[in-house]
Order: sequence, then structure tokens, then C-alpha cells
Amino acid sequence: MPHGHRIAPRRRYARRRWTAPLIALAATLSGLLIALTLGTATAQAEPPAPPSAQEATTMLGDITEKAEGSLDGYSREKFPHWIDQGSGCNTREAVLKRDGEGVETGSDCYPTKGTWKSPYDDGSWTEPGDVDIDHMVPLAEAWRSGASGWTQDQRQKLANDLDIAQLLAVTDNVNQAKGDKDPAKWLPPKDSYHCEYARMWIWVKHEYKLTADAPEKEALKKTLTTC
Repeated sequence: MPHGHRIAPRRRYARRRWTAPLIALAATLSGLLIALTLGTATAQAEPPAPPSAQEATTMLGDITEKAEGSLDGYSREKFPHWIDQGSGCNTREAVLKRDGEGVETGSDCYPTKGTWKSPYDDGSWTEPGDVDIDHMVPLAEAWRSGASGWTQDQRQKLANDLDIAQLLAVTDNVNQAKGDKDPAKWLPPKDSYHCEYARMWIWVKHEYKLTADAPEKEALKKTLTTC
């Protein structure tokens, strides 16, 4: 019995002795996980999903058909963009983090690593400078379609809207070829993306109550038949 009494305390002590190292190890692993999470963005690799072709067809019918207005008075400065989106990121950086794969950023939120695949042409890029953030409905097109009469705050919202498919990370020279053209004059080089592109375009115009001219509406209607 005395011998048994001596063993019990040693066992209890052994269990207590390992508690502190285990807690320290858990804390270290937790810290590493947090660091990795902060350093690497969780990428969706795509913008918000647009409405279905059927829903887009209904939306298109709701969009007022009207000839495009003038560009008089237009400037990009009237659509303040790349505003602060929280966590030290501006809108451009937020889209780069969202649309990229394996994106890592510095303390200023600018990507230091990542891969971006452009949905317009399947171009793949590892330098953020090779990627443009495209406004699905270009700002000049929005101006001609009704935004000229908006407030500055309304134009800022369109230019930085992450909640609908208004902003995409795409190959820079493809975006430059698009310019401010509507779908009657330009569609992405990748044919299989035309359906999604039209659904996104319609979504934005419908959400912001922008108008569309007759050729634009006809081109969108035709593109939806390919879905």
C-alpha cells in the first residue's frame, strides 16, 4: 500500500507537466494559421454569379430602350474609383485578391504573389501589372446611358461595386481593346464566355436602371440565345 501511494502522485504530476508544452504548441500552430490566413487571400476566383439566362432575358425586357446620350461633360474623375474597401485594401486590390489564385499580399494589400486567369481570353498572368480591373459596363458607357444625371455618390458606387458582376480582373490589352464599347460593338475573344458576359452586362444595367440602345439590346438578346 505505501508503494502504491508513492506512484499515484507521480502519475498525476506527469500529466500536469505536459499541459503547459501542449498549450504552447497549440498556440504556436494557431498563430501560424492566422499568419497564413492574413498573408494569403481566400480567392473566389470569380466575381458574383450573374442571373440565369432566363432571368437575364426578363431583366433585358425591363431595361428602357433609348438612344445613347452625349459624352459632353464626362470624365473618369466623376466616377471616383479604387476607394477604400476595408482591411487596408482599395477596390482594385480587393478584386485582385478575389479573382486570383494563391494570392499573397504585403502589409499594404498589394499582391506580391498570385496567378490571374482572364475570363475574356484565358490569358494567365503572374504579375498584377499585366491585369486590368474591367468595369463590365464601362464608365463612359454608363455616362451615356443615364449616369450623367446621377450624383457623385451614385457614380462612385457603380465604379466600385463588388456586390454584382461589375468588376473583373482581365488581361490588360484585351480590356483596352474593349474600351467603352457595348456588346453590339465588342464581345470577349473567348466565344464560350459570351453568354456569361451578356448576363453580367444586363445585370449591371438593370441594377442601376441604365438605358440601352436598340443595337445593344438586339446584340444582348442574340447572345442570350447561345446560353
